Amino acid sequence: MKIAILSRDGTLYSCKRLVEAAEQRGHSIEVIDPLSCYMNINPAAPTIHYRGRQLERYDAVIPRIGSAITFYGTAVLRQFELLGSYPLNESVAITRARDKLRSLQLLARQGIDLPITGFAHSPDDTGDLIELVGGAPLVVKLVEGTQGIGVVLAETRQAAESVIDAFRGLNAHILVQEYIREAQGSDVRCLVVGGKVVAAIERQAKPGEFRSNLHRGGTARKVSITTKERAIAVKAAITLGLDVAGVDILRAVRGPLVMEVNASPGLEGVESTTGLDIAGRMIEYIEQRGRPGFRLKSGG
Repeated sequence: MKIAILSRDGTLYSCKRLVEAAEQRGHSIEVIDPLSCYMNINPAAPTIHYRGRQLERYDAVIPRIGSAITFYGTAVLRQFELLGSYPLNESVAITRARDKLRSLQLLARQGIDLPITGFAHSPDDTGDLIELVGGAPLVVKLVEGTQGIGVVLAETRQAAESVIDAFRGLNAHILVQEYIREAQGSDVRCLVVGGKVVAAIERQAKPGEFRSNLHRGGTARKVSITTKERAIAVKAAITLGLDVAGVDILRAVRGPLVMEVNASPGLEGVESTTGLDIAGRMIEYIEQRGRPGFRLKSGG
């Protein structure tokens, strides 16, 4: 098969592992910077050009699109879809997952348990918004934030009011969530590929920090998950239409709660912690789905 990876940096661990896994299985693979692509939107003969050449058709495309380039990156992915390439995560599913409010609304509609969440832009009554999620302590998030950036734990009501007012001054959309104290700064990252949980790790925040992101100094260990956690991770990925997803779960007293669903999960932390070949599983899934004549699930 001929495969493309859409990524701005082919030296990243995830890209290198995917290239390695594809080549080991006899496939031709190329890393393409989506921002260097330009497109001919022609109903009769749509094309993609890249650094002075017209790209030939690829059997499959693996999007590793950073949140900062979601708009243009998914536009390029849509063009590959128009040309008949199989996407390992459709463009529409990626944009759905990147919209934190929309993704939470879709998950809630399917009955998937979440932390109590409020959403606001310029609330006239900050106090009422705080009470909406059960009061302090609580977590305030910028909707556009990633990897723990723009996430603040407000331990008191006064601190919560100050943070919300500060974020409001940025003219930003705000998510306010209850703080799951019993999680103690840890969460479970379930890696879902093709409707199956292929790996799970528990991430623990460093001392003095409540964000468990490995990019922020958190640590990870291999963990066994319950049947309910496995089911909720798979359901979350399917709800958002993702073939590959990192589903982050908080272990609360009332049961597992989905905190977030990542459409482009990093492989380094999961592979190094578990010793599993996740990149190989992703390529294997492409082999099953990216066959000639395959049609997109959503048609676009």
